[in-house]
Amino acid sequence: MIVIKEAVKRFLDVNVLDHVNLTIEDGDKIALMGPNGAGKTTLVRSILGFYHLDSGSIEVDGLSPIKMRQRVLTNISFIPQTPPPIKLSLTELIEYVAKSSQVVPQAIFEEAKRLDLALEQNLSKPFFKLSGGMKQKMLIAIALAKKSKMLIFDEPTANLDPKAREKFYNLLEELDAKTSTIYITHRLEEVESLVNRKIYMDLGKVVEDERV
Repeated sequence: MIVIKEAVKRFLDVNVLDHVNLTIEDGDKIALMGPNGAGKTTLVRSILGFYHLDSGSIEVDGLSPIKMRQRVLTNISFIPQTPPPIKLSLTELIEYVAKSSQVVPQAIFEEAKRLDLALEQNLSKPFFKLSGGMKQKMLIAIALAKKSKMLIFDEPTANLDPKAREKFYNLLEELDAKTSTIYITHRLEEVESLVNRKIYMDLGKVVEDERV
């Protein structure tokens, strides 16, 4: 699904990605680990087309995430560690997602309910005024309702309480076997039962890539 060849990304003359080579196939469930500054988030943002590489290439289903970004993003859902300051109300956000990603609004409500997020009581609230946990649940509900071929979570449970974490991981266990997932995490123990591959990065390089 994703082929990365000799990917280099520099910031202030530092190779944050240093000739990274990686292939991610359909159905891979990956724990992406490493210290802060290892290049994990930069790699993901390059896959999403947020960053232009200085050299090398990335292809998602044979498409460039820079040149064909809209088509690439139709098949990927990204849940960041820090939710964006979206000013839309939840009603407006659901309508936007429904139109832009062809998601049935009811599917978002159903996923939110499974995460114990009471959407009906908060539809008029701007997204950015929700609590951290509610924002995270909303983004997860949208991602699951979208049924993307790939889900990417950056520290997926950072804003969730223990009960919500348990529900979240139970939902992930129900994903289609062909769905690929990447968990950027410092808590391997939380995702260990969900992954079949561990990738460890340091200083912009992939230093370990193990199938489990």
